[in-house]
Amino acid sequence: MELYEFDKSIRNGGVICGVDEAGRGPLAGDVYAAAVIFDEDTVIDGINDSKKLSEKKREVLFDEIIEKAKAYYIATASIEEIEQLNILNAAMLAMKRAVEGLKIKPQLALIDGNKSPDIEIPAQTVIKGDAKSQSIAAASILAKVARDRYMKELDEKYPQYQFSKHKGYGTKLHYEMIEKYGISPVHRPSFLKKVLNK
Repeated sequence: MELYEFDKSIRNGGVICGVDEAGRGPLAGDVYAAAVIFDEDTVIDGINDSKKLSEKKREVLFDEIIEKAKAYYIATASIEEIEQLNILNAAMLAMKRAVEGLKIKPQLALIDGNKSPDIEIPAQTVIKGDAKSQSIAAASILAKVARDRYMKELDEKYPQYQFSKHKGYGTKLHYEMIEKYGISPVHRPSFLKKVLNK
C-alpha cells in the first residue's frame, strides 16, 4: 500500500494529522517533533521514513511538504525538560505541542510508534508509521531537518564539538570531543552519567 493510500484508508473524509519526533537518541540538544495535515488528494513523490533518505533529499522534501501541507507545526522540548521529565516524556511533550500548534484542528492524530502523547483529540499509534503513512513520514522529515539545522547552529556556537558532523549522536568523534573539552551547556547530563562519573 502506498503511504498516501494508508492515510486515505483512515481519513474517511475527516482531517488527520501525522506526528513524529526526532532527536531522542542524541547526547545533546533539544528533542523535536512535527505534525502535518495534508489534503486528501495531496501526494508527494519520494516521501519516506526520514532515516532512509539522504540529507539532500530530506532538505528538498522539507520545502515541498511545507508548500503542500494544509497545516504543519514544528515544536521542541528543551534540554531542561529532557532532564526533568526523561527523554520519552519530553518527546511526548514536543509531540503534544506540535499537534496543539496546528492552525487546523484534526479529528485524529496518527502517532509514530507505540505510545501516544496526552492530547485533546483521538490518537492512533502506528508502529513504523514513518514507513506506512505519508503524513507521519512528512512529520518525520520536518522534525529531522529542523533538528539538523538547529544542530548546525549549535555547531557555530560550540565549534569544538563538531555538532554539524554527528548531530549530537553518540559517535566515536563526539565522545572524543567530550573527553577533550568536557560537557557543554547543550549536552544532556542524564545521557552522560558514565562520562560524568569519570
